[in-house]
Amino acid sequence: MSQPSARIQTESDVLTAVTPASSAAPTPASGPAPAPSPAPSPAPSPAPTSTYRLQLRPEFPFAAAEAAVPYLASLGVSHLHLSPVLEAVPGSTHGYDVTDHSRVRAELGGEPGLRALAAAARGHGLGLVLDIVPNHMAVPSPLRLNGPLWEVLREGPDSPYARWFDIDWEAGGGQVLLPVLPGPPEPDAFTVDRDRAVLRHGELEFPLREGTAGMAVPELLAAQWYRPASWRAARTELNYRRFFTISDLIGVRVEDPEVFAATHAKVLELVRDGVAEGLRIDHVDGLADPEGYLRRLRTAVGGGCWVVVEKILARHERLPPGWPVAGTTGYDALHRVDGVFTDPAGAAELGRRYAEFTGCADWAQTARACAREVLTGDLAAELAALERAAGPELATGVRELLIAYPVYRPYPGEPELDPQALAEAAAPAGPGAVAGVRDLVLRDPAFAARFAQTSAALRAKSLEDRAFYRHAPLLSATEVGGDPGQPALRPAEFHAYCAELDRDWPRSGTVLSTHDTKRSADVRARISALSQAPGAMGRPAGPDPQLAWVARQTALGLGDDAPEAAERLGQALLKAAREAALHTSWTDQDPAYEAAVAACAPDPELPAGLAEAARANLLGMALLHLAMPGVPEVYQGAETEYRALVDPDNRRPARFPREVLARLDAGAVPQGQAEEKLALTAALLRLRRDRPELFSGYTPLPARGPAAEHCLAFARPAGLVAAATRLSHRLAGSGGWRDTALALPPGRWTALLDGGSSYEGEVRLAQLFADRPVALLLREGRPGAGAVPGGGSGA
Repeated sequence: MSQPSARIQTESDVLTAVTPASSAAPTPASGPAPAPSPAPSPAPSPAPTSTYRLQLRPEFPFAAAEAAVPYLASLGVSHLHLSPVLEAVPGSTHGYDVTDHSRVRAELGGEPGLRALAAAARGHGLGLVLDIVPNHMAVPSPLRLNGPLWEVLREGPDSPYARWFDIDWEAGGGQVLLPVLPGPPEPDAFTVDRDRAVLRHGELEFPLREGTAGMAVPELLAAQWYRPASWRAARTELNYRRFFTISDLIGVRVEDPEVFAATHAKVLELVRDGVAEGLRIDHVDGLADPEGYLRRLRTAVGGGCWVVVEKILARHERLPPGWPVAGTTGYDALHRVDGVFTDPAGAAELGRRYAEFTGCADWAQTARACAREVLTGDLAAELAALERAAGPELATGVRELLIAYPVYRPYPGEPELDPQALAEAAAPAGPGAVAGVRDLVLRDPAFAARFAQTSAALRAKSLEDRAFYRHAPLLSATEVGGDPGQPALRPAEFHAYCAELDRDWPRSGTVLSTHDTKRSADVRARISALSQAPGAMGRPAGPDPQLAWVARQTALGLGDDAPEAAERLGQALLKAAREAALHTSWTDQDPAYEAAVAACAPDPELPAGLAEAARANLLGMALLHLAMPGVPEVYQGAETEYRALVDPDNRRPARFPREVLARLDAGAVPQGQAEEKLALTAALLRLRRDRPELFSGYTPLPARGPAAEHCLAFARPAGLVAAATRLSHRLAGSGGWRDTALALPPGRWTALLDGGSSYEGEVRLAQLFADRPVALLLREGRPGAGAVPGGGSGA
């Protein structure tokens, strides 16, 4: 990669330069940038006891979030977790397409609006956690909104901003490919505005290289530092690192200290000023050196800032112990909570029925086939760059090792690549080629970083955005961080995970629903009930067997009582068909097939007997999530029953059940599972806020009796017991609880959700779960907790 010799002088120079307030070109000076100053920490902020995620957008700006603060404080959360707040592409509904790191987004209310929100939150005892995006920036329209990129396009590799981006100038023949045109470039479609020194193509504008404005268009195009091209050219010709396969998001080299300083100055200011008390790091796997980045960030923010990373861990994988963070954002917890409410025998039976009905391959075959398709298709440009760096004799080894790698990425400094991946890759590539790639990874840090970054993009696109849509025996298992080939989790495995989390990462985040989950927790709760009655799937109808199966489970998950259910279901099914890329795709659409998808109308009714199983799953998942080790996050609206499908459905405007919570706080008995979930959520969030000492330590509580496997219970030793019913449909079919009992820890225990019943010693589960499939118990004789909705006050 070509690196310019010019250097940026100070952070303020960068902030001035990237501000797109005018069309004037920034004029950076030379000289080294200062290292970021550590944040003062005279009184470090405590880690959150819980967070509440808000999806900001122009229709829900800082002012709307501020209006929700009193309700969220009453719910019991300690921190509000905001989606990205820096300047983004105009109209962006998510904010991950950052255009300017130096400014808070004007469409949300700008920096005054953010600071006002922080002040209002502090006034109610709440802090803010910011979601930051170090890996990439937008390639926006208009391009000049990304000031550093505009300058690189104008000045080329000698621009002081060229160090910001991973651009392979040599591979592009000295030009950056810009795949932004609707079709192949035609010289007659371009015009030159000499007064403004820009090149136009329709509504698109590009900067002109100095001295080229007077050229004829064909010569002028050849003389630029960029090459406008059809969007289809990105697949094979792109020569800049991007986010996954999204060419509208260009990778940023935050491993460079000056780039880090420039892109983090505003965020660090907000932390230093106390506006933000925590940070969520988006897509840490995309960075060249995740650990190095996190160490630099920790130095800059000080020890009092809570930092978690969005890191997808396979079930057997662990977060590197040396990372200076509190933990992950919580997908590792999500698939364990889901898994313990999935029946292993029923899931296996669904797999057999799915294979027979659709003819689709098993999970391992599907995952490998999708990895090969994505790597040699959507990521062909990235693969070609690695193959060029490795040389022709190692090219096959590069390809096969990427396909075989079992986790998102290896990390620089690892002494050995995964032995299983090495062995699997050696079969088609040959042991010599794979050994050569291994040696190259170990001795060449630049190649190792790019290999790891490509591996992360490949896993995300081939698993999350393709294989998860093709392999659909049980859709609740096809979730970020999940393992559809092994969807169920034994209670002993769940307990082992929780004990490990409490010991090693007690402040790690945990989630059940996020802005990225393909189905919210409550949709998954309904779908996973099918694992207890696989025969209920029947033989669904649809445009093809695979889509029919997907449509049936998606409809069951959403239900027909959700707002605008038919429209939302149709949009989700169309996205599922395009992502699966079996009959249609985003780039090669089949209108006739998509019309059949739109006409698909599966039965949304849960089969007889499964509605109660769905309720047990919904409440049980919420209980475990909020009572287990870690810092739980409640996604906007998910404190009550929340059914959402894949984005953009899960980013719909939030609806806060203020009136319902007020009624429950006034003593009303919860009516229906939505209110039951709200009462349960508020009770646990308030306990976490008011009595945080309750949530340390972890002890499994085994039940005794014929239905013992259907109870999952644990104690937090300072005085809390959580117990949930699992696989309730199977339980009912086998005769119910009978004389199954749970031995409680010493002391007398008050039930917080059923009016204050007390228990001591051994309690029969038929009694404990008489009114609802979950129980939350507090040891008596301790200081009182806050109000418990619909159940009086804790003892």
